[in-house]
Amino acid sequence: MATILTDIEGTTSSISFVKEVLFPYARKALPGFVRAHGDEPEVRRWLDVVATEHGAMCEDAIIVETLQGWIDEDRKHTALKALQGMIWREGYLAGTLQADLYPDAAAGLRRWHAEGHRLAVYSSGSVAAQQLLFAHTDAGDLTPLFDAFFDTEAGPKREADSYRTIAARLGAPAAGIVFLSDVVAELDAAREAGMRTVLLDRRDDYPQPRDAAAANGHPRVESFDAVDALLAG
Repeated sequence: MATILTDIEGTTSSISFVKEVLFPYARKALPGFVRAHGDEPEVRRWLDVVATEHGAMCEDAIIVETLQGWIDEDRKHTALKALQGMIWREGYLAGTLQADLYPDAAAGLRRWHAEGHRLAVYSSGSVAAQQLLFAHTDAGDLTPLFDAFFDTEAGPKREADSYRTIAARLGAPAAGIVFLSDVVAELDAAREAGMRTVLLDRRDDYPQPRDAAAANGHPRVESFDAVDALLAG
């Protein structure tokens, strides 16, 4: 049986859900969240990380503006991802947010788990945010399906060493891991680390199909249903 390591944005969930729902929600909620929770140790820890990186930055209002700018840039910063995860947690628990998964992704994850494959997640969003997303999906709570969650604390997603770290933490040979992503550069890094790779090329996210050259040699599918044949190969 394989270990299946999956990305989220553009793979299990549409890019539009992340860009048009999650990011704007966090951006709007940031000022009030920092006012209400800025003195709590875990929140303060990440705010101070941002402040330290920008020597003259002291006031929370300036930190919030910086974080909002990072959201607009889709910056993959661990402090931002941690704070976004805390904000999304409030939204999920309040019932304001619900993760929109591709139906074939939810069905595929359940099917692979039932068949005995190990499942794990590797996303730039924090582990806490990943767990919240899969716990509050339109297909129900899927967190029991997963053995592990990894974020950028394992390393950047476009560097091979990150995938070597994940393989070591999973206690699995890289060749026994199949990484699913919509980003070719991430798949390149995973392949360099010895993993098998599959490019998700969903029409909702990528209206213009990516040809063999654009896929850079990675097997290309348009849904999780088509991954089964690759797992059997």
